[in-house]
Amino acid sequence: HFEQVDINVEVYPMETGQKFRMALASTLNPDGKPDDGNFDQTLQWDGHPGRPSLMDDYEYVMYGKLFKFGDDHASGTPKVEVYVSFGGLLMLLKGDPKKLEELEINSRLYLLVRKV
Repeated sequence: HFEQVDINVEVYPMETGQKFRMALASTLNPDGKPDDGNFDQTLQWDGHPGRPSLMDDYEYVMYGKLFKFGDDHASGTPKVEVYVSFGGLLMLLKGDPKKLEELEINSRLYLLVRKV
């Protein structure tokens, strides 16, 4: 699997080669319950009290939309390419089509990151 992601390093400084943990989620609810697509102000975040959320375990979170799928057969092994825009910051994710089959065009996704 391959990923390329834009990070606003003015907000969340990172160095080239720095190791990090990343997750993609369709909701911030720890139980997986879908949200309505709007940021829930009652969630706990960045030291603000509130309901627990997936943000509790990460340092940097972006919200975006899957806008394009592509196929990559160059390696001889079929891979799917997934393109997501987080307000202009972009992510390209390449991987096994079976592992990315639940994603759909216009899916709303959270990208969660923390340094390790």
